[in-house]
Amino acid sequence: MTTAIQPASETQEAKKQRVKRIIRILERTYPDTRLALNFSTPLELLIALILAAQCTDERVNRVTATLFKKYRTAQDWANADQRTLEEEIRSTGFYRNKAKAIRECCQALVTRYHGEVPTTLDELLTLPGVGRKTANILRGNVFGQPAIGVDTHVARLAQRLGLTTHTDPDKIEHDLDPLVPDKDKVRFCHLLQAHGRTVCLARKPKCSECVIAELCPYPTNTPSSVPSRRARRSNRRS
Repeated sequence: MTTAIQPASETQEAKKQRVKRIIRILERTYPDTRLALNFSTPLELLIALILAAQCTDERVNRVTATLFKKYRTAQDWANADQRTLEEEIRSTGFYRNKAKAIRECCQALVTRYHGEVPTTLDELLTLPGVGRKTANILRGNVFGQPAIGVDTHVARLAQRLGLTTHTDPDKIEHDLDPLVPDKDKVRFCHLLQAHGRTVCLARKPKCSECVIAELCPYPTNTPSSVPSRRARRSNRRS
């Protein structure tokens, strides 16, 4: 019989060991998972991440397949006509703000960094439209640095797994950072994203199909906490 996990009383060391087990299991389940956004340069990933705000990765990939052939340098993006760029990215949503952010960000790259995407967190955070999530995803996936980028999937699963009690992405990152080995940080995010897209869904997680259910304190993992259909019918009649 598996003992229910109690995150409130779990030691930091116990959490670290649980995270290691979670990573091992998810590695076997999603051996080929990677960042879902398509890119071939740091600049392309930066643009894709700006476009991905409140938009699916699949749609961003469809849009950038054409855009990346037209705009190849930071100077190209900085010189783009605002209205033309808005129409080109309209389907990603919030297109006016995104077009403005892309142009301003790339102008900053040209002015401050000779058109190259910087490698450090502090430098990346000086760019318009770049927050910690975007900066960390860039650092991890392009520059090979140990970094945790907290997107919606990482945030949701970290909460359900009892690895954080926060909803603010920066605080979630702060909680996860000491729990995940440096060599696994980027991969850990990819694995949570894959599991979040396929099993640990936002509205209706498939707990009965979850390969890490025994390592998760989420309430629906406990059979006794979910009344059977017969019990629910009985409760309605009484």
